[in-house]
Amino acid sequence: MSLDLRTMMLMISVLTLLLSGLLALAGLHAGSIRGVRLWALASLCYSLASFIAFADMTPTSSAWLIVLGAVLVMAGNGLQFSGIQAFKEQRIDWRIPLLIVGVVFAQSVWFTLLYPDASARAIANSLVFALINALCARALLIRIEPPLRTAYWFTGASFAVLAAASLIRAATIFHAPPGTFVGLFSQVPFVPARFLASSLILMCVTFGFILMLNYRLITDMQKIALHDGLTGALNRRGLEEEAIRLSAHCNRKGDTLAIMMIDVDHFKLINDRNGHQLGDKVLQRLAAVAQASVRSDDYFARYGGEEFCILLPSTTEEEARVLADRLRQAYAALTMEFGGEVLRSTISIGVADSIHVGLEFSALVSAADQAMYWAKQKGRNRVVAHSVMVCNVPEIVTI
Repeated sequence: MSLDLRTMMLMISVLTLLLSGLLALAGLHAGSIRGVRLWALASLCYSLASFIAFADMTPTSSAWLIVLGAVLVMAGNGLQFSGIQAFKEQRIDWRIPLLIVGVVFAQSVWFTLLYPDASARAIANSLVFALINALCARALLIRIEPPLRTAYWFTGASFAVLAAASLIRAATIFHAPPGTFVGLFSQVPFVPARFLASSLILMCVTFGFILMLNYRLITDMQKIALHDGLTGALNRRGLEEEAIRLSAHCNRKGDTLAIMMIDVDHFKLINDRNGHQLGDKVLQRLAAVAQASVRSDDYFARYGGEEFCILLPSTTEEEARVLADRLRQAYAALTMEFGGEVLRSTISIGVADSIHVGLEFSALVSAADQAMYWAKQKGRNRVVAHSVMVCNVPEIVTI
């Protein structure tokens, strides 16, 4: 069965136009995710290039339309490269896509209008196309955490295939007998099949980006679900999920796990005197101090109300007590100014570890909570270790 090149071009043009619309709509709802609109514009460029080729597909095609089609394809590729940079939260370097488009425009004008040579034009443009696709593949074939890794590698592999196909095309045309290649309108049988395969790979690239966007949205939704909106810390659900994972890890490795329970002293009085908005700012300041104090592998969370919790892997109770006292002093030294009013606040902290109470999360929380309330009873603005509290208050053991 022969392949009708005109029909394929029309279908590819319509499909890429639909993908462009889909990406444009996704960009409206993608929130802070960058790069989506650039990929929508890239698909639009591909659609216009295919439509131009379909509308003027004759051996005597307008030379300027041939140049415009090549420039649109390369502009689409350049927008994809910039879209990848934006998606990865990198600064967009517009020099690369602008240089690529400029080179393709110059060589297309040279080999189409000034010194017409379809073979030379195809070889030159194929080499540039291979280069920009290789750059896109290199930007995506990187080490990254799943599930984004699957989408990154699928899209990167599609770019790599496109780069390889462009190099093969350039080599094939270069080694072909003189006069065999006359551009898109060649009667060589494999040209339509090759065009179809390249178009399908281009669609795989766009599909891969949609996968990247989908996984990023899922990841962002998970972060929102597991983090406290006021302070940015983990919420209770997020903390419990991390605790399950850490407990299993510590049990497997024979490692220790410590915990801090933190409570703002006289927080109700702060709210009653100054209002809940100022109380929220106090919690935000405490969260900022705590997040600056914890280590990179610790887990800081808002447990509820004015209570916060920190999980400390590979940490003993005494080590946790030292870290807690450092946090207590840092917060106590903080002077907060709100609307011209100066406010100072303190915290009470209870600490416990798996050596004394076991690895069960609820037992760790209960032990640290008891120590924290004992710190409040002893005058607040202090750190109490659960094992020390038990030695001083024997009846706690039975609770």
